[in-house]
Amino acid sequence: MTATPLAGAADAVLEASVAGSFTRIGYAVRSRLLPEFGPGTRQPLAGRTVLITGATSGIGLAAATRLAAGGASVHFLARGRDRAERARAQIAAATRSAARPGTISYGLADLDDLAEVRAFAAEFAAGADRLDVLIHNAGAIHPDHRRSARGDELTVAGQLIAPFLLTHLLIGLLGRSAPSRVITVSSGGMYTQPLDLAGLDPDPASYRGVTMYARVKRAQVTLSAEWARRTAGRGIGFHAMHPGWVRTPGITAALPAFSRLAGPLLRTPDQGADTIVWLAGADPAGLGSGQFWHDRRPRPVYRTPGARPGDPGAPARLWDWVAERAGLDPATAADGPAGPLS
Repeated sequence: MTATPLAGAADAVLEASVAGSFTRIGYAVRSRLLPEFGPGTRQPLAGRTVLITGATSGIGLAAATRLAAGGASVHFLARGRDRAERARAQIAAATRSAARPGTISYGLADLDDLAEVRAFAAEFAAGADRLDVLIHNAGAIHPDHRRSARGDELTVAGQLIAPFLLTHLLIGLLGRSAPSRVITVSSGGMYTQPLDLAGLDPDPASYRGVTMYARVKRAQVTLSAEWARRTAGRGIGFHAMHPGWVRTPGITAALPAFSRLAGPLLRTPDQGADTIVWLAGADPAGLGSGQFWHDRRPRPVYRTPGARPGDPGAPARLWDWVAERAGLDPATAADGPAGPLS
């Protein structure tokens, strides 16, 4: 199925409008017109193992539910047992009627604590014989400046350094399961920020949680492309995406005025999760690696000239900066750890 001129034109107009693209209007139009939403655009998920962070609510919970309903074995990472148990029960109840529901399990770790991330990865790798899809979805906007025990601002610690470390620790398992993929859930807010290494260690006096969140989301997309470049030829696809403007508990709490104003235009969590689930099951031959996606299509990484890096070496410096804070050698971080996890 190929795109019609009308479909292509409609998609281009939506993408240029920003608000039209990011809201449920964009999803409604694209899901009816674009061939990527047609039948046969996803492969069966049965037999695949998926690991997803941030799956106890919002977009992550919707993605985990759809993946399990499609037959994947879904293991999610949660901070606390009570929320994890509620999420597992909710996913199980929602997928009970699925023809081939997958198994659902979870592990516990605080992504702000790298020791807990390492322990979780070791436990997961010891019990898993494969990992087809790793989804970095956990995210939050912190209203106040706070630092992790290691001294990193919490948005950076939990949403940039921890996913980098988790990918490193599981890269061997992903490689043995090739073709596999790593999906990073970014945000359209990243379009407002350039790649700014200095900004990742912010001054507490001028701290703004929304700005910090957008900076980290920009850095996530940059690192996804770096992972793709450094692991080329190993059968692991790296993809970043943004879900649009979605009504989630986190956004409602962090941006109450925006949530009220956008109101019915906000996407549902299921609509926000759609491209995640599609990327998890699409034919890898058609996806490539290192791209940025929205509504099942590759999208530009930059919208304004001011956000483009003036220095072509900035992505490599970001890689080194994050690897060192994760306690890794930047030169070998893409190779995975030596020993049993590799």
